[in-house]
Amino acid sequence: MKHLICHPLLFAVVAAGLSLNAYAGSNSGEVDFGKFTAPGKGGEFVEVQIKSNLLSLAAQLLDKEQPEAAQLIRSVRLVRVNVIGLTDQNRDEMEKRVQKIRDDLEEKGWERNVNVQGKDGEDVGVYTKTRGGEALAGVAVTVVDSENLVLVNVVGDISPDQVASLGESLNIKPLKKVGDAIKKDK
Repeated sequence: MKHLICHPLLFAVVAAGLSLNAYAGSNSGEVDFGKFTAPGKGGEFVEVQIKSNLLSLAAQLLDKEQPEAAQLIRSVRLVRVNVIGLTDQNRDEMEKRVQKIRDDLEEKGWERNVNVQGKDGEDVGVYTKTRGGEALAGVAVTVVDSENLVLVNVVGDISPDQVASLGESLNIKPLKKVGDAIKKDK
């Protein structure tokens, strides 16, 4: 199961480094997951919110070694990750909540790109919000497994050329294919 969580998280983190810049209004890629509370004793709980100012500092570290990646990261607006441990007490509520988040995304024009229903109950959804045929405004990843609910949101304005270029420069073939596919849809 760790591999199932790692792949969507890797995708989301890489997408964050791809130039996600703020695009306000109805095309915003920001998702309101709501507030969460720790599940209690022994339950995992993680909240990460990285805004553009901190990402800009990280980009400075990459300037000399990977200038393209640094430029992309510099324009990231927001990366948010929530991990909530599932217990007998919160499982039903969290599963209903993730279904509501997914329904809301689809109602707001987000496109479901990945849907995985694993044999051990894993449930993964990856959604994208585009800004016309020009760019991605956001990526949302939802993962439910036997132990955790994982929610990831990356917000910005990324062109297909940037996705493909970063995939090529970092030798990430699936990312290059995503960029090429987005370019073809233009």
